[in-house]
Amino acid sequence: ARAAPLRRASPLAPRRASTPTVAAIEGPNVAAQATAGEVADIAQDWQLDFCSRPMKDERGKKMWELLICDETRSFEHSEFFPNNRINSVELAKAIDRVFQARGERPRRFKFFRSQMQTIITRACGEVGVNPLPSRRCQTMSRWLDERLETVYKTHPGYDGSAAPNMGFEGTGGPRPLPDALRGESWAFVALPLVGVREEAEQVKANRVFGDLLEIDPAMEDDVLVPGIAVYTRRAAALAGWTKGLELGGISVDFDMGTLLLDTGVSDSWQYARFRQTKELMKEAKEWEEVKAATNGLHFLAIQTDEDAETTDGFWILQDFTQAQI
Repeated sequence: ARAAPLRRASPLAPRRASTPTVAAIEGPNVAAQATAGEVADIAQDWQLDFCSRPMKDERGKKMWELLICDETRSFEHSEFFPNNRINSVELAKAIDRVFQARGERPRRFKFFRSQMQTIITRACGEVGVNPLPSRRCQTMSRWLDERLETVYKTHPGYDGSAAPNMGFEGTGGPRPLPDALRGESWAFVALPLVGVREEAEQVKANRVFGDLLEIDPAMEDDVLVPGIAVYTRRAAALAGWTKGLELGGISVDFDMGTLLLDTGVSDSWQYARFRQTKELMKEAKEWEEVKAATNGLHFLAIQTDEDAETTDGFWILQDFTQAQI
């Protein structure tokens, strides 16, 4: 694939009033009707963390904690566990209590600690929710960092010498990308934040495939957000296949001259290659620098060509910084 120069404007042409005909993602997050005492299924993802904390109880035993929130933290649930109740049965009971209290059950639980996958997956099966290992847990990570300062460090049993908790486990290096996920060409691009928000509205309106993250509301509209634009005549099909992955982020491997795409909590793919010429290496370095300036915020756009008036897929991505605990 050929890498085009990093652009200072939208990689997309201005939109027309017409609406794409592709049906993409599920409809609005509206809860199913439920009578009193019942739990309604809602088309939302929640985030979950279940792990030990750097604290000890009155017996000198390590304490564990369950955290649950939605992706905007409009609600939060925290619950401590003694270390003799760390199993999928107790976790499922606690999760079900949250459902009963809220009267609703999410479509999926996102979690980022791969070492807890067995317990979390079994508990999710007991309560009828799909588990989703994901690097798209920025909301939970920020909450954990807050609790480290406001809750854990203020606890009388806080243990500052405790080893950092478990997180990602790689699968042994990036793998070749399946042909079904490969475009015909690609480019380093950039959009002002206002343009990213416009594309996000197309995803929210169910007009294109994609996935979104909460963007810092304090960011100015003219902040430049870097992205990767993938061009292919089969853009709708490629966007549909890509929707089946839980995208984490895209980064440049300068030694290999490769774009790396992270998915799930442990998978990495050789997404695209570029010639390691002086010009392209400079362009890749500039792209990473722009991304660093936005705290890792970037995007992936899939469209038919450089002059397309619409995208067929748009993902807001962010480099995932795991919580300090």
